[in-house]
Amino acid sequence: MDWPIAEVARMSGVTARTLRHYDEVGLLPPARIGANGHRYYAEHQLLRLQQILVLRALGVGLPEVGRILAEQVDEVEALRGHHLRLLAERDRLDALAGTVSRTIAELEQSRKDGNPVTINRPENLFEGIQPSQYQESLRDFPGHAEEVARRVAVMTPQDIEAGQRERTTQMILLADLMAAGHPADAAPVQAQIDAQYQAMTELRPVSAEEYRAVGRSCVDNSVWRSAYEAIAPGLAAYQRDAIEVYATTRLS
Repeated sequence: MDWPIAEVARMSGVTARTLRHYDEVGLLPPARIGANGHRYYAEHQLLRLQQILVLRALGVGLPEVGRILAEQVDEVEALRGHHLRLLAERDRLDALAGTVSRTIAELEQSRKDGNPVTINRPENLFEGIQPSQYQESLRDFPGHAEEVARRVAVMTPQDIEAGQRERTTQMILLADLMAAGHPADAAPVQAQIDAQYQAMTELRPVSAEEYRAVGRSCVDNSVWRSAYEAIAPGLAAYQRDAIEVYATTRLS
């Protein structure tokens, strides 16, 4: 039995355009091409597509996905390996969600008391956050990644912690605005996006198109999306939309 590309797209949630791209790059050729020119996929291709999507969900780039699939010998063993990685990612996200939840509670308490926030155990802010993953997540912005790496190399652990704490706080503030019903183009939201943009440009100049690409990565990059969604469902798309407004009205 085989399935036409439209049916595979419906079942998997992957667009037909993406499936055609996977074929073009040699990652997922169809089982056959019908007389009508349409692609058809058999069970073997569906299993391979599952592996591709699992690896992509773990933040693996397409070239690396191709290498992994080319090197695997046994599908069951490969799936066991993917399963273990998914379980590890689940545990990491659970820890990250707990980290963010504690930070929200401490920030809310500080606002209620009218006192500056005090984190008794700063290391708890970063449980579930793996700096190496964020370095990998910058792969689409090599110029920025290079400058970040150069700065981090000369920073103290305290400086790095302060930067991470500031980024977490920015995300929580944006989530508060989203929860309050402010649209992406509202002045308070754009003020937060401007603060983020100014922080980026302290490292290097960032064009309007590059900033738009950063916004799209909040949704398209699995590592970034997981971090935003751990704070509030929909926050990744909200950040993307707010950046799009900012880039159009302030940078274009």
